Amino acid sequence: MSTPDYFIVSREQHEDLVSAAYQHRGYNPEESNAAARMCSEASWHGIRTHNALKALHLDELFGSGGGGCVPKAEIEKIDTKFAATEAWNANLKLGQAVACEAMETCIRLADQFGTGTVAVDNAFHYLWGGGYVMDAAKRGYIAYTNCTSTLAEVVPFGGKFPTLGTNPHSWGFPTMEAVGYPVVIDWATSEIAMGKVEQYKRENKKLEAKFGVDENGQPTDDPFAVKALMPFGRHKGYGLGLLNELYGGAIGGSLPTLRGRAEKAAGTGEKTTSAFYFQVIHPEAISGANFSNGRTQSENVSAVVKDVLGHGNESCMLPGTIEANNAALSEKAGGLLFTAAEISGFVELAEECGLDTSAWNSAQLPTFSS
Repeated sequence: MSTPDYFIVSREQHEDLVSAAYQHRGYNPEESNAAARMCSEASWHGIRTHNALKALHLDELFGSGGGGCVPKAEIEKIDTKFAATEAWNANLKLGQAVACEAMETCIRLADQFGTGTVAVDNAFHYLWGGGYVMDAAKRGYIAYTNCTSTLAEVVPFGGKFPTLGTNPHSWGFPTMEAVGYPVVIDWATSEIAMGKVEQYKRENKKLEAKFGVDENGQPTDDPFAVKALMPFGRHKGYGLGLLNELYGGAIGGSLPTLRGRAEKAAGTGEKTTSAFYFQVIHPEAISGANFSNGRTQSENVSAVVKDVLGHGNESCMLPGTIEANNAALSEKAGGLLFTAAEISGFVELAEECGLDTSAWNSAQLPTFSS
């Protein structure tokens, strides 16, 4: 009998366990539930690199297990003279909970002022940035977020020493009427993730290309020689990664080479936390109300998308298509899809929390083959 591609787990079962795991580590129900929901969203859309197992592993290494995140921390809102902008000190609160609240605040501000911005200092990684902007875009808003990654692992273009994080950017645009799902542009600014380098080491395989640099700053495809990562797109990826560091510096973030490395920063007076930036725009706020041939704003966006994907480009893919296709697969399966190895990971989580593992017995779970 062939092994199924995936096992099917309901959102409720998944979120109950993930929330329990966070609460077992000291987080309160509100922040635990926010983290569990965002982990479900990542799995629903096929983002396996940022699912619950990855989130809880990061928490173990750098969060509640490593002192980089404080369960039950309270957000401090800094006084500002700007009505449409808020500045927060996250006080090392769980990143997903902070990000969910920040995006909701941006939406509330955008409804009132046309745009809303929240800048967050002293933060812990929020994981999948695309999930926050996608949610806002599905609700009709233009949304953006960036953050400074936990560690500096990327060299500036032409450099040899890592002074930048993998520093992702995430944009979401409300194109539900135009294509049936939001256009979501969500990527890190490095050529490859360091986790993938470690994977290639385990498999004793070369990288697909020279995505890393060795100790002398020379590009290499040998995962055992990689000391740092290259920015994608040469100087262009470097510029985008640098933007996050500049945003972070303006918000309150400190030296990127010390971020996430408390032992190196000891006695320096420098902070080691990440910074977040969120912005939401109400589409009506940017409308010039003068669209060709009497089209509405939504009709005009649809016309632009059709033009971009016309003229022989019909087979081209919009950013967000892969996530939308994965969501359709999850919908067809009737739940979240996990591999056998991931199910084993969830069993270990349940055991860690002292919970009954019978619901995670792979022999009892429905299966799905794509």
